Amino acid sequence: MKIAIYAFDGVTMFHLAVPQMVFDEVTRQGLADWQTMLFADRAGSVRTAEGYVIGGAQGLTAVEDVDLVVVPSWIPDGREPGPALRKALLAAHGGGATIAGLCLGAIAVADLGLLDGRSAITHWHAVDDLARKHPAVDVEADVLYLDHGDVITSAGTASGIDACLHVVRTHLGAEAANKVARSLVVAPHREGGQAQFIERPVPQNEGDDPVGVATAWALEHLAEDLSVDRLAAAAHLSRRTFVRAFRAATGSTPAAWVRSRRLDEARLLLESTELPVEQVAAHCGFGNAVTLRQNFAEAFGSTPSSYRKRFATTT
Repeated sequence: MKIAIYAFDGVTMFHLAVPQMVFDEVTRQGLADWQTMLFADRAGSVRTAEGYVIGGAQGLTAVEDVDLVVVPSWIPDGREPGPALRKALLAAHGGGATIAGLCLGAIAVADLGLLDGRSAITHWHAVDDLARKHPAVDVEADVLYLDHGDVITSAGTASGIDACLHVVRTHLGAEAANKVARSLVVAPHREGGQAQFIERPVPQNEGDDPVGVATAWALEHLAEDLSVDRLAAAAHLSRRTFVRAFRAATGSTPAAWVRSRRLDEARLLLESTELPVEQVAAHCGFGNAVTLRQNFAEAFGSTPSSYRKRFATTT
């Protein structure tokens, strides 16, 4: 993959570094040959918000033959993309490139008209502005990222990492994305539908919190019944208290979280084993192959067999 990342005067180092760190790690880990480059309105250098000068940015012609264009943030005053940038991005999209607007970069993508009639997300403090400016866009305030195939948007700041890992997972599979995440010491998979702003994260030390105890226990018992009552019992909480605490900790419901973890496990088994789909379903707690196929198709738009053909690491 060839990936172009838009750099502009005033961009923060963090936003500019996120896609480079994730996508360059793909190459560093030997998972695929992914190349990233910076481009700007004019070839040369840009000055970051922190005052650093970064040189070597290519001009707008750099996006003519790339697979992915990333707008990692956007200019603080919210101006629309200039005519030359607009033309270059629309031409790249028309040529088959995916356009990703991370954090406030989603606003620039919306300005291009690529999100009209679609859902989108941006940093939580800008969702109202995006909705007012683009009434044709369905702005979802409580998700981490949204992928329409040709256009991706993400919520604020660290959610860009989740969106970039999602790109790795989509192209190279769950095992590759997990390897990149482990190397960068970040969470391997936060669902795109997870709330972007929650009261507190899931504890790193599950012994510190009953929700952490329950989730750690559930991951070791995916093949079993993982009803809310069983999870609440593992946390030593009442059902009502557990559901409230789980939502506060994860931004998700217990049922949605369990389903996502089972699908994670199913993808890993499909990639790394030759187990029949029926056995994969049983191992992950879906009960039978039909239920697995239904959930798999809803989540990934693919069948387990097709996924295995694409990402299998067994020979």
